[in-house]
Amino acid sequence: MKKYLFMSLFVVSATAMTVALHSCNEQKDLTPPTISEADFLPADCDIYYLEDTIYVHFVCEDDAELGNYNIEIHNNFDHHTHGTSSVDCDEEQHEHGNVEKAWVYNQDFVIARGLKCDTVIQKIPVPADAAEGDYHFMLRLTDRAGWQTLKAVAIHLHKP
Repeated sequence: MKKYLFMSLFVVSATAMTVALHSCNEQKDLTPPTISEADFLPADCDIYYLEDTIYVHFVCEDDAELGNYNIEIHNNFDHHTHGTSSVDCDEEQHEHGNVEKAWVYNQDFVIARGLKCDTVIQKIPVPADAAEGDYHFMLRLTDRAGWQTLKAVAIHLHKP
């Protein structure tokens, strides 16, 4: 019985020491990923027409490992902000749009494992029946540790 108790304590102690040593040697990711402002598309105040394609382009980096990104497009008929852009588009372009026909796009994308830098290119078709008006294009970039960076730009949809 004493031998069994001793062996159990030894195994638990050895496991705890191994975990503690492994944790000490691991560098923790404490910084969020970055999105390069250079060549970021779409740009603030870009105008798209129904049935157009929104071209998405950005370069992202992380000090440890990138994880995934989410692209969301939603109406801005109430002119709310997300605090990531100080640009105010031309006041003449502001439209409230038909909320019942407002377009919503929300898609998650996984970045290949092990990458610290990636160039993303996507094409998003604008539906023919989307409501015209002001929209937000939002990019949420997340690294493998869970840190997130948000980039939001104002875009506008028009009939052709």
